[in-house]
Amino acid sequence: MTVKLCAPAYYKNFKCIADRCVHSCCIGWEIDVDCHTAAKYASLTEGYGVEIAKSIEWSETPHFRLCENDRCPHLDERGLCRIITELGEDCLCHICREHPRFYNDTSYGREVGLGMACEEAARLILSSDGYDSIEAIGEADREEEEIWFDAIPHRRRIFSLLSSREIPYSERLSAICRAYGVSALDISDEVRRELFASLEYLDDGHRELFISAELDNNTSADMELSLERALAYFIYRHCTAAFDEEDFRAALGFSLLCERLICSLAVGGTDLFEAARIVSEELEYSEENTERIKDEFYYTEQRT
Repeated sequence: MTVKLCAPAYYKNFKCIADRCVHSCCIGWEIDVDCHTAAKYASLTEGYGVEIAKSIEWSETPHFRLCENDRCPHLDERGLCRIITELGEDCLCHICREHPRFYNDTSYGREVGLGMACEEAARLILSSDGYDSIEAIGEADREEEEIWFDAIPHRRRIFSLLSSREIPYSERLSAICRAYGVSALDISDEVRRELFASLEYLDDGHRELFISAELDNNTSADMELSLERALAYFIYRHCTAAFDEEDFRAALGFSLLCERLICSLAVGGTDLFEAARIVSEELEYSEENTERIKDEFYYTEQRT
C-alpha cells in the first residue's frame, strides 16, 4: 500500500558531505549488500562492476570485504565512493543509499528521519528548529499492517512540554519525567556504570568515557537549545516506534538517558556535536545496546 511519507522540517536540508566527513560511514562498519543489489552486482561482467563483484564476501548475508583499517574497498584516497564516481548512485546497495535515514510506521503513514551517528546529520539536528513540525515530503510503500499503539499523541504532548521555552529547560525536563513516571536518573550510578561497562562498542575507548560520565540534572545555559533538539530527536526516533505504553515509557527513559549523557560528555570537554554523534553511534546504532538500556526502564518501578 502507498502511504504518506513525512519528516521533520529540517530533513530537506540534509546533504552528505562525502569527502569532507571526518567520521566516514564507509570506515569501521560492515556493509551488508541486500539480495536485489547483490544479484545486480553479480551480473556486472565488465568495467568497475568486476571489482565490485570481487569485493563481496558471498556468505549467507553478502557484505563488502573490508580493507586495511576497516575501510570499505570502494572508498578512494579522496574519501569518495568509487561505485558512485564510476557507475552512479543508482548502483549503491540499499544501506549505502539510505544511510543515515531511518523509518517508522505510524497511524497516519510513514516517517523518515536522520540518524545522529552521521556527523552532518548531528550538526543539522542540533542546529535546526522544526523538530515539532512534521511535514509531508512524498509517498512511501509499506505493508498493510494495523498499528496497534499510536505513539503520536504522546509524542505531541512531550514536544509541547519540551518546546515551551518560556519555562526553564530543567523544569521542562522535570515536567516530562513527571508526566510519564520516568527519569534518566532512575538508574543508580552503580547500575548505570555496570551497564555501560557491559555494552558492545565500535570504539572501545568510549567505554571508559561513558562509565566515568557523571549524570545529573544540571545543564549549562549555552547547551540547552542543542540538548532540547537532541532529546526531541531520540524521542522522534525511538518513542514513535513503541508497541505499547510501557515500551513508550522505556524508550523515553532511553532518550532521557542519552540526552543526559551527551550533556555530561560536553561538560567534560567533548565537543557537543561530537558527543551527540558518539552517543548515537555507540548506543542507538546497536539494537542490542538500545534494548539493554530500555530494559532498565521497564523495571524501574519494581526496583525502586
